[in-house]
Amino acid sequence: MARKIATNRTVERDELLDFIRSRHKGVLSTTRINGRPQMSLVTMGLDTAGRIAIATYPERVKTANARRNPSCSLLVMGDEFNNEWVQVDGTIQVLDLPEALEPLCDYFRAISGEHPDWAEYREAMTQQQKSLLRFSISSWSPISQGGFPPRLAG
Repeated sequence: MARKIATNRTVERDELLDFIRSRHKGVLSTTRINGRPQMSLVTMGLDTAGRIAIATYPERVKTANARRNPSCSLLVMGDEFNNEWVQVDGTIQVLDLPEALEPLCDYFRAISGEHPDWAEYREAMTQQQKSLLRFSISSWSPISQGGFPPRLAG
């Protein structure tokens, strides 16, 4: 059986956004108060402006970290562990209610499409006092997939 060879594809922003658009799982890295990374598993969607949206709560550590230091990184991955992935770097803006309400609808739409009852969804987001992290991408790695180095292809 042939060995799977690791790949790295350098892409322009439009191809990056196309890659991210269909992926909704990631690992967000913010910075703790002591300077060490704080990593959080997140569900994410791409908004119409090309920003990554992450729903959260105001009391979460990732939210507090983003308020203090908006610089962050996000590993965007597929549904399977060994699918292609990309690391994006940028800054996060924290939106709280009521400002977060319509962006939360956009977040839902990006992941699941149209909601059967938007009034019900808005009420649930309000009752839960949700916040939204809006991640603006400034740089990114090649899109990568694990495997063997080419020298071991044989």
